[in-house]
Amino acid sequence: MKAISSLFYFALLSLIVAGCRDNGKLADAYGNFEAVDVTVSAQAGGQLVFFDVKEGRPLKQGQLVGLVDTQQLHLQQLQLKSAMRALGKRVQDPSPQIDVLIVQRQNLAREKKRFEALVADKAATPKQLDDIISQLTVVNKQIEAAGRQAQITNRGILSETDPMQAQLNVLREQLRKCYIYNPINGVVLTKIAEPQEIVGFGTPLYRIANLDTLVLRAYISGDQLGLVKTGQQVTVKVDAGEGKLKSYTGALTFISDQSEFTPKTIQTRDERVNLVYAAKIAVANDGFLKIGMPAEVYFQQAQAQKK
Repeated sequence: MKAISSLFYFALLSLIVAGCRDNGKLADAYGNFEAVDVTVSAQAGGQLVFFDVKEGRPLKQGQLVGLVDTQQLHLQQLQLKSAMRALGKRVQDPSPQIDVLIVQRQNLAREKKRFEALVADKAATPKQLDDIISQLTVVNKQIEAAGRQAQITNRGILSETDPMQAQLNVLREQLRKCYIYNPINGVVLTKIAEPQEIVGFGTPLYRIANLDTLVLRAYISGDQLGLVKTGQQVTVKVDAGEGKLKSYTGALTFISDQSEFTPKTIQTRDERVNLVYAAKIAVANDGFLKIGMPAEVYFQQAQAQKK
């Protein structure tokens, strides 16, 4: 009998406390806080020679947090640069050959003038003058041919530098991806890899999230859809200890267009409602809110406050 009385007293006390909570008004929805996290993965393969990441540690966007071994790529880059320098030494310079031909042309030009004078004085035959002119023509063509041949040869040699330069650009990009930079401002949630481990392309290294704003995933019933809309301000309350609640103002950022069955971990205001709609509420975090923390949502109270 005493046990029954104790149970009755406990039940009655629970009802009184629940009735006094928030002036007897039950929450319109319930949910848990979550954060939009980013999984940072390796973009290069090799040994993780440097990795400065700790769980719970805040990181800034663009901060260098890790490095994958670059020695092999660095050696390949040196080898390719050496090959490009050797290729440059194969380039032909036609200047010495052309200089010799130019001297010959100058000598023939002088001979041409001399024979023109001799032919005018009838001291030489026209055929001798024609031979000089023919030789001068040949030398001019040799000069043109030497320059043209050098251009063709050098063009073929230099064309080999384009693929090498492309390979060099690829190596530089691979080297850049060996450096791991943190993508967003946030707090490290989970550290997955450790220094000196061998990682591959796409290997997850750590998870990070910006905790300045948390997302409350709640569920609302079908008869509440007319009371809410995206962008609406709502009141969110969390346990603050000693039976007190701490209030926040949140913005309704998402309402699902498809219904689903009530999750077992979520309570609803009307237990007879089985189908609910998922909703997301963005709440600015003052440092008190934590991922996974349960919270209550009040729609009508927020509307009343706005009025």
